[in-house]
Amino acid sequence: MANTLLSPTIITREALRVLHQQSVFIRSINRQYDDRFANSGASPSGKIGPSLQIRLPNQFTVRTGATMAVQDIAEDKVSLTVGTIKGVDLNFTGVDLTLTIDEFSDRYLKPSMARLAADIEADALNMVKDVYNFVDQDATALAVLHFMQVGQKLDEALAPDDGDRTALLNPTHNTKFVDATKGLFNPQAKLGEQYTAGEVAKSTLGFDSIKRSTLLTQQTTGTCAKTTGYTVNGANQTGSSLLITGGTNTFLKGDIVTLVGSNAVHPETKADLGYLRTFTVTADSGASATTLSISPAIVVTGAKQNVTASPTTGQGIVKVGAGASETYTQSLFYHKDAFTFVSADLEDMSKYGSWGARQTYDGISMRIWRQGDIINNAVPTRIDVLYGYLTVRPQLACRLHADG
Repeated sequence: MANTLLSPTIITREALRVLHQQSVFIRSINRQYDDRFANSGASPSGKIGPSLQIRLPNQFTVRTGATMAVQDIAEDKVSLTVGTIKGVDLNFTGVDLTLTIDEFSDRYLKPSMARLAADIEADALNMVKDVYNFVDQDATALAVLHFMQVGQKLDEALAPDDGDRTALLNPTHNTKFVDATKGLFNPQAKLGEQYTAGEVAKSTLGFDSIKRSTLLTQQTTGTCAKTTGYTVNGANQTGSSLLITGGTNTFLKGDIVTLVGSNAVHPETKADLGYLRTFTVTADSGASATTLSISPAIVVTGAKQNVTASPTTGQGIVKVGAGASETYTQSLFYHKDAFTFVSADLEDMSKYGSWGARQTYDGISMRIWRQGDIINNAVPTRIDVLYGYLTVRPQLACRLHADG
């Protein structure tokens, strides 16, 4: 009886299944597949990918009284570029194609896709630095209260409570949290899952899924101390670039700061929430910086107002969560719509007679392409994914810092 060879389509489908299984963060956020390139494929080089425009929800003000106060609709958009290509390259022989798909997967796909998934996931997790909501428990052991404080931040940001909230814990926080909650009353099945999986079960403390990830790295801050030495240089500032003066140290992207006088407000009523708005630094600064790039942009009036007032001249800029050049542990809590991961098709080389295939699964497109190398007497194979990601609505996420 003749051997039945594994087809490129079967292998690609299995590779995608394994990649999807290995992804924790990407699997829990908004995933989109750009089908504009289903026929011809996007840029094969991956250097210049398609740029997508994503509309943000409109915001409006409310009038009081009978007199109309017509407001223009100004839609905000953000641009997401699908321009990163990552892949794994390997050799396998024609004999290997006579294996069953399970055997082939164990030998080639599981180890290679685990490595590829980790690399893509680690790349996407750079979005944690875009998150400005922050619960700071510096020098405090992780506790159940901290989960409730994070949930409060998401509630106040109007994050939907629709079954799509996730807590992604770094391994230290996961270990401490499982230990901290081991004595709480829970249904027996959930407790059993906690101990068998080493993760807290679903629908716990307001989060529908609590996962752990070794790829959620620690945050290393700039050389500024908590009292940074910098002050605000100019009154009535708005926007995402803040004029500052007086300091001699650095901020790093992802550092969290507060500005005295700028409290957070409710997204709809604009009522003062009673605590300072936290901002994330969006670009590394040099020593003796004169401007600081921050998110969210300071807005003090209108439908998009997010602070009670601009900081005043001379007010100190305070770094939150860590001191000078400190590395601290953080976890990420979010609604799936805070982040978007987009995949697009690469060229399907099988239409040119090459051994290969392209498949899409759950918002991720993958291509496999095998070509004989007559010079080196080899048959190299490449497995590629073209993707991009963006923090679309950072207000729907929150970081938690707690020391152990």
